[in-house]
Amino acid sequence: MTSTADPLRDGLAGRTGFDPDFLAPGPAVPVPLPVDPLDAAAVVVLPYTRFSVVLRPDRRLAAATVVGIDGGSLVDVERGGDPWFLDPRVGPDEQAGAELYRDNDFDRGHLVRRRDPVWGPAEVARRANADTFAYPNAAPQHARFNQSLELWLGLEDHVLAFAREVSHRVVVATGPVLADDDPEYRGVRVPRRFWKVAGWLRPGAGGERGAPVLASAAFVLDQTPLVADVLRARAQARPAPDLGGFRTFQVPVADVAELTRLDLGPLPAADRLPALAPVAAGADVDGGVPAWRTVTAPGDLLL
Repeated sequence: MTSTADPLRDGLAGRTGFDPDFLAPGPAVPVPLPVDPLDAAAVVVLPYTRFSVVLRPDRRLAAATVVGIDGGSLVDVERGGDPWFLDPRVGPDEQAGAELYRDNDFDRGHLVRRRDPVWGPAEVARRANADTFAYPNAAPQHARFNQSLELWLGLEDHVLAFAREVSHRVVVATGPVLADDDPEYRGVRVPRRFWKVAGWLRPGAGGERGAPVLASAAFVLDQTPLVADVLRARAQARPAPDLGGFRTFQVPVADVAELTRLDLGPLPAADRLPALAPVAAGADVDGGVPAWRTVTAPGDLLL
């Protein structure tokens, strides 16, 4: 009998992917697609269990991923024996596989985290867990970068814990910044920066009795010096803002949309940062508050 938790055996049949209405009665949040029609025609949207990957076959990496997380229904699925696999729905030359990560310091960095879609009925949760090991959901992240809870993995935990105060549900879009001058390694141009945007519902006017409103926050993390270490050469410097290695920033959601040229739907307009940054800095809106705020601990986040 075919196991529903084995995506290789079932060929990923019946996967419906991310639900844009996941935050209903809030606004629909679309799968992030390129705003340029030509770029949009060049991507492939791969649906999995409760998440979707927007694959750039020419880069062999995802341009974006998006997942719906029900924090009130998360379940534990033991990790162990979960093999990474090439998605059979696209060609092996359109996705970066095991050869990219062999004998170096690059981890297979989950874009949609393993635990995020793992909620609800046990059978569905197991299938979602297995699906996150598809290679299109991976990107080369330096081991020191990928394994640091404070720098990246801990962001979603903190946002999810915060969102639980007003709602159990969170939408998280994640991906690499695919720059034209990313350095090439084993036939794949390795991203130097990664982005993450979270959306959730907050009580509207009138507190808990008010209609909920969408809120969002965005983050960028940089691994440029670490990529240079693997490649034995310095990657070309990027324009300002100057991002050092292991520096995490909370940034305007609109900046992520501009960097990635992706349609993030209603998330940029729902950004919490513009209103909260001046208050946190004790400055007026025009008081010179940095648009990109360095994050060193969860308490630095403005949600």
